[in-house]
Amino acid sequence: MNQKRYSQSIYIVLIYQFALLLILYALCRLGFFLVNKSLFKHLTTSEIGTTFLGGIKFDIVALLYINSLYIVLQALPFPFKYRSGYQNAAKWLFIITNSVGFLANFIDFAYYKFTLKRTTGSVFSQFSHEQNKMKLTADFLLEYWHLLLIFVLFIWAFAKLSQLIKVVNKPTYTWKTYTIQTAALLLIAFLFIGGVRGGWRHSTRPITLSNAGDYVKAPGDMSLVLNTPFSIMKTLGSSKLKPLHYFDEAKLKQIYNPVHLPKDTTSFKKLNVVFLIIESLGKEHIGALNRDQLDGKYKGFTPFIDSLVEQSFTSTHTYANGRKSIDALPSVISSIPSIKEPFVLSQYSSNNTTSIAKLLGDEGYYTAFFHGAPNGSMGFSAYTNLAGIKHYYGKTEYNNDADFDGIWGIWDDPFMRYMAKTINTFPQPFFSAFFSVSSHHPFKVPQQYQGKFPKGNLPIQEPLGYTDMAIRNFFNAAKKMPWYKNTLFVLCADHATVSYLPDYQTTAGYFSIPILFYFPGGDLKGKTDKIIQQIDIMPTVLSFLHYPKPYFAFGFNALEHNVDNFAMNNNDGTFNLYLGGYLLTNDGQKSLSLFNLKQDRRNLRNLINEQPQVKTRLEEKLKAFEQQYNNRMINNQLTYKKH
Repeated sequence: MNQKRYSQSIYIVLIYQFALLLILYALCRLGFFLVNKSLFKHLTTSEIGTTFLGGIKFDIVALLYINSLYIVLQALPFPFKYRSGYQNAAKWLFIITNSVGFLANFIDFAYYKFTLKRTTGSVFSQFSHEQNKMKLTADFLLEYWHLLLIFVLFIWAFAKLSQLIKVVNKPTYTWKTYTIQTAALLLIAFLFIGGVRGGWRHSTRPITLSNAGDYVKAPGDMSLVLNTPFSIMKTLGSSKLKPLHYFDEAKLKQIYNPVHLPKDTTSFKKLNVVFLIIESLGKEHIGALNRDQLDGKYKGFTPFIDSLVEQSFTSTHTYANGRKSIDALPSVISSIPSIKEPFVLSQYSSNNTTSIAKLLGDEGYYTAFFHGAPNGSMGFSAYTNLAGIKHYYGKTEYNNDADFDGIWGIWDDPFMRYMAKTINTFPQPFFSAFFSVSSHHPFKVPQQYQGKFPKGNLPIQEPLGYTDMAIRNFFNAAKKMPWYKNTLFVLCADHATVSYLPDYQTTAGYFSIPILFYFPGGDLKGKTDKIIQQIDIMPTVLSFLHYPKPYFAFGFNALEHNVDNFAMNNNDGTFNLYLGGYLLTNDGQKSLSLFNLKQDRRNLRNLINEQPQVKTRLEEKLKAFEQQYNNRMINNQLTYKKH
C-alpha cells in the first residue's frame, strides 16, 4: 500500500531519480579516480574523502542544468503531465540527456591523462577543424573498447534503476491540487536557483571551476572534485587563448620576461607583510593624491590614508589590472592579471601558479587571509587555498552576527579590530591579507556613524570615510603590538569605481587606484613617476625583502630604476598599455588610440597617427606581453622551473 502511494507521487519520483543520479556521479568520480590513480597517489585517504564530499556540490549543479527541462516538465501544475505519452517522452528525455552527461565523464576516464584537466568547452573548437573526426572517434573506441562496454552496461543499469519507481495515477485536480502543485513548483524553482549558484547568499557568486580549490591543496587535484559536464558547461562561453609567435624566445625575453632572478646578495629580511585591499577605493577619493584638483581645494574623503601617503612609497601613476573584485586577488597576491575574463573563472584557473603567500610560506611564514563576508563568498576561500594561504578568517570565525551589515559581511571597523587582535597571536614572520567589504554598493554606514562622514558627490564617498576610520583604528591598535615595526604594509584597492572629477572620467582614470608601501620601521618613503600596477606588488615586496630565489610573476619590481616597465589592463577585450607617460589602447587586432597622459590628462588628443615611433614601441611591449601570457596560460607555465 505504501509503495503504491509513493509511486503515485511525481515529486517522490523526482527525489528518487535525483538521488540516484548523485550516487551514479559519485561512482563516476570513483571510476575516474581508479583509472587515473597513479596521478593522485600523493593524496591521503582523508584528502580523497574531502574531494569526493566536495564533488557533491559540483554534481548537483551539473545535474540541475542537465535535467532542468525534465524537472520543469514534471513540476508543471497541470493534469496533462500524467498522460502516458507525456510521461514516456519525459522518461526518454531523462535517460538521453543524462546518458550524454555520463558519456562526458567516461571520456575523461581515458582522456584526462593526456591533458591533466577535465575536458572544457574548448573541446568543440579544438576538434572543429579536424577532417578525420570519424576515424579519430573510431580509433578511440577501439583502443578503449573495454571502457565502451562498461559504459553500455552502466547506461543499461541507469535506465533500469531510474524506472524502479514510476508515476502511476494522477490525483483528482481541484483548486487545492493546483495550489499545492503551484507552491511545489515555486519551491523547486527556489531550490534550483540556490543549487546552481552554490547558495542563496547575496554575496555568493555562481559556482565555477575555481571553487573546487576549496577542497584541495594543489590546482592539479581540482579535477577529482569536478565532473566533466560541469567543466564543459561552465567554460562554453569562456575565452580560449591562442598561441602567439610574434618573437623568438631570445627576443621575447629581451623585451619582456616574467621570470625574476635575485639581483643582490643582501640577506633575506624576514619582515612581516600585511596587504590591505580596500573595496572600490579609487585614487580619485584620496586628497593627498589629488593636490592639484579643484584649484588645490580638493580634500578627498580619506584623511587617515592621506596621512599614510606622506609616510609611504607610492607613485603618481598607479593602476588596477581589472575592474572587478574577482580580478584583484590573483593580481595582487599571485601577480596574474585577468585578460578578457577573470582568471579564476577561466579554463586556466586550474593551472599551477605561485603567489607571494606560497613563496613566503616556504620560507617559514605563517599565512592568513581576512575577509568579513560569509565564508566562500566571491570564491575567495577557494582562491586563497590554492594560493598557499593556510588560514582563513571570515564571518564564521568572527562569530558575531550583531556586527553583520545585512548584505556583504561584518562591518569593516569591528572586523579590522578583530584582525589586529588575531594577527597579534601569529608567530613571526607572517604574511596576512585583508579584503574590506563596507565600501560596496548599496553604500551604507552603520547607524551610529550616519552623518559622521562627508557625503560628497558620489554615494560611495561616505562609506569610504567610514572605512578610512576603520583603517585608522586598525593602525592605532597595531602600533601597540610587538610585530608592528617589523611589518611592511601594502595598501591598495581591488578596483576603481564611479568617478566625479573630470580627470578621472578617462580610460586611465577608470583604473587609477592608490598603491602604498608603508614600512614604519624604515625609510621606505617618497613619490615616483614610475608606473605601478597591482601585479607589481608581489615582485616589489619580494625585492624589498631581498627574497633570494627565482620566481615567476607577470609584474615588475617598482623599486628598480629601469624605465621600460609598463602596466596593463583589459576591459571587454580592449587592451590598455601604459608606458613612459603614454597610454595605448588596442582591440587585439589594431591600435585604436595613443594619448600622452602627462600633457593630455583628459585624453582629448589622439596621437595614433602623429607619433608612429611611440606607437610601434608600445605595440612591441603589448605583443610581448600577449605572447608570454597566452603561451604560458595554454602550456601551464606560471611557475619558475629551472632548465
